[in-house]
Amino acid sequence: MSTFERYLSLWVALCIVVGIALGHLMPGVFQAVGEAEVAKVNLPVAVLIWLMIIPMLLKIDFAALGQVGRHWRGIGVTLFINWAVKPFSMALLGWLFIGWLFRPYLPETQIDSYIAGLIILAAAPCTAMVFVWSNLTRGEPHFTLSQVALNDAIMVVAFAPIVGLLLGLSAITVPWDTLILSVVLYIVLPVIVAQVLRCMTHAERLAARLQPVSLVALLATLVLLFGFQGEQIIAQPAVIALLAVPILIQVYFNSGLAYLLNRISGEEHCVAGPSALIGASNFFELAVAAAISLFGFTSGAALATVVGVLVEVPVMLSVVWIVNRSKGWYERGAAVRPGTSAIRKA
Repeated sequence: MSTFERYLSLWVALCIVVGIALGHLMPGVFQAVGEAEVAKVNLPVAVLIWLMIIPMLLKIDFAALGQVGRHWRGIGVTLFINWAVKPFSMALLGWLFIGWLFRPYLPETQIDSYIAGLIILAAAPCTAMVFVWSNLTRGEPHFTLSQVALNDAIMVVAFAPIVGLLLGLSAITVPWDTLILSVVLYIVLPVIVAQVLRCMTHAERLAARLQPVSLVALLATLVLLFGFQGEQIIAQPAVIALLAVPILIQVYFNSGLAYLLNRISGEEHCVAGPSALIGASNFFELAVAAAISLFGFTSGAALATVVGVLVEVPVMLSVVWIVNRSKGWYERGAAVRPGTSAIRKA
């Protein structure tokens, strides 16, 4: 691990501060950058995400994808957490904290809207950033890609019914343009680009060279995300802090549950790490777009999903740290199968 990577937590903290400060000092600049979007997908952020995930996708050999089935335990755990636990646990946490414990400290007219935003956020599993988190835990890249693709397929049919059930709505307006564009932009095109690069050059060597670029892009994304909301953070820090509480608890609860279930089932650590991270992270572009389309741009639901965006990178990096530091404990589990830490390349 390089010196830069060793102090990544420090750079993250600095980028958060810099982003908030720049967003407050130069709101016009960040507003212009924030408006450079198509179907609620911000194009500058999309470029940075490309720079983050393509080095990870270079490690994927399609000839080895057929072996992912041996990680059926990890696949089962991740799907269980994403679709049977996460949305419902967030609904419970939203009711407990926002609807009860924090109710006296929040605008009464926005309580239900805040809870709705939290539910929408939890019902959309992450698509792109999980490649970064998986790489930082030395996760199995083929498992990560297959799991993300499977989640995307399920999201097309399950997102609206789950959100509708938990919000008590008979019909949900799904922002299909955001969903489809995000999948194409963050999964299909980067995979194609990475496979073309694999054919043209030495993939492992190129991935190693691009690793610093990936981390710099991650930090630049953090500056942009906090810069976009710099004025809101300064204007209502207490509301944002209170909304962050159930989000943080659900991330640690769901990632911890996924990690533990993988250990009990005997799955390898290189799969348990990505499984825990996929089970906890969120598809924030879809969540923000859905909240705005259902409740309006200035609603509490929209703000709640934005808070999810703000905490995503710092909290997921903390989960990465926990997964990496606990590897020895994980592999001492009686059920954990011995073997290689990755699928053998063809």
